[in-house]
Amino acid sequence: MISALAYTPRRGPLNESGALAASVYLGSFALVALLFSNPVVLAGAGVAVLIAGIVAHATAALRLSVKWGLALGLVLVAINGLVSQRGDTILIHGITLPPLGTLDVSAEALAEGAVLALRVVVVMMAFSVHAAAVDPDGVFRLLRPFASRSALTAALIARMVPLAAADHGRIREAAALRGPGAAPVGRAAIARRLLGGSLDRSVDVAATLELRGYARGAPRTPGRVRGSRHDLAFLGVGVTVIAVAIAARVMGFAGFDPYPTLAVATDPLSLALAAVLPLLAAAPFIHADD
Repeated sequence: MISALAYTPRRGPLNESGALAASVYLGSFALVALLFSNPVVLAGAGVAVLIAGIVAHATAALRLSVKWGLALGLVLVAINGLVSQRGDTILIHGITLPPLGTLDVSAEALAEGAVLALRVVVVMMAFSVHAAAVDPDGVFRLLRPFASRSALTAALIARMVPLAAADHGRIREAAALRGPGAAPVGRAAIARRLLGGSLDRSVDVAATLELRGYARGAPRTPGRVRGSRHDLAFLGVGVTVIAVAIAARVMGFAGFDPYPTLAVATDPLSLALAAVLPLLAAAPFIHADD
């Protein structure tokens, strides 16, 4: 059983790009979602990530991230509607909750919660595409000069988690094949067996690393990383998106203020910022076909 977020080597411009170029490219759209609260700009960033994920064959990761993001988003909307006691448009008046007292729910509070939910979805989409389409070994190789032990730990975790998920699937399948007369196997028993197997594997991994000399520190001669002809295009788009987003934020474009009444900036420059994000996201793939 392979997780939808697990990296799978595939052909394609983004999949074949280096870790630095792909990380800057996808991270730029996540940065846009973190910098802006304007729902139009957030929607533009979401469409940009959607384009990147579809072309990079990461649709399963996108579906999973949207599912998790929406579930978390509903919680954010509900909590913000109850906690934020601001806004002129009262939808529900006088809800009594014993720990919090009497509360009002305003349309502005729900709108702010929806914007927070949209931001979470876009960021989760960007990182899910990164997990599914960008080689984790390349990412860890980038981090190695700065934190070799942390990079090694992250590399081991990235390898062990899919193995643990596969072990869980095999244990459940074995438990289901025991027959109708056998006692049912509960979650606690499966968790104990999974934990025991994971501990045994960790001991084997530790012994292997010690035999290879990692007890004296990680090797200092990493293999040569080959570049890709797509790196420049993705790196250029990522840097452009970051520069445009920071400049627009500093100049005050694409504003959003939910209180006391909802105010969303829809001036031509703000709309242009939202519209240019999907175009920039598609540009490296069009360049690759030329």
